[in-house]
Amino acid sequence: MISALYVRKDSIYKTLGVDCWDADRDARNWPGGNPVIAHPPCRAWGQLSHMAKPRADEKDVALRAVTEVRRYGGILEHPATSKLWAAAGLPKPGKVDNFGGYTICVNQSWFGHKALKKTFLYIVGCPHWHLPPIPIKFDAIEYTISSKIKKKSGRRVKREVTKIEREETPPDLARWLIAVAEKCNNRST
Repeated sequence: MISALYVRKDSIYKTLGVDCWDADRDARNWPGGNPVIAHPPCRAWGQLSHMAKPRADEKDVALRAVTEVRRYGGILEHPATSKLWAAAGLPKPGKVDNFGGYTICVNQSWFGHKALKKTFLYIVGCPHWHLPPIPIKFDAIEYTISSKIKKKSGRRVKREVTKIEREETPPDLARWLIAVAEKCNNRST
């Protein structure tokens, strides 16, 4: 079994046969025991964290997700600019930590996201040579996560995705993450 932790209430994982833990089910109550796909909230850790208004426990939730991935195996997903990597001692791409974990950087647009969304994936329990193929697309990206406005003209260079589109996991990425989690060893046994 694979558990998806800290997911949206309308998460794609709920249609893919994964044990889902959203805000109602409260992933902090997850009992452990199997590999996970962790999507902890990122606003307390992101580039604009100084302007965010996260719940008081959101930083702790992300640190807890790191511990769960290290203990049970799986993947943690966060923006490539996340400050969580430094705070939790997560390895930058190309490095391996003491837990056998490593980080890769993917663009969610490769998996069908409308915008170029660089994402770090911290993986424990699945050697990089066992990862499923990663699609790479060179399509023109017409959307952005945050508006890009030309300073002189005031025109938007790209259209901005909605808040929901920013937070949703593209179905192809969710399926890829499940395939990776299925290859992760349960480190607690």
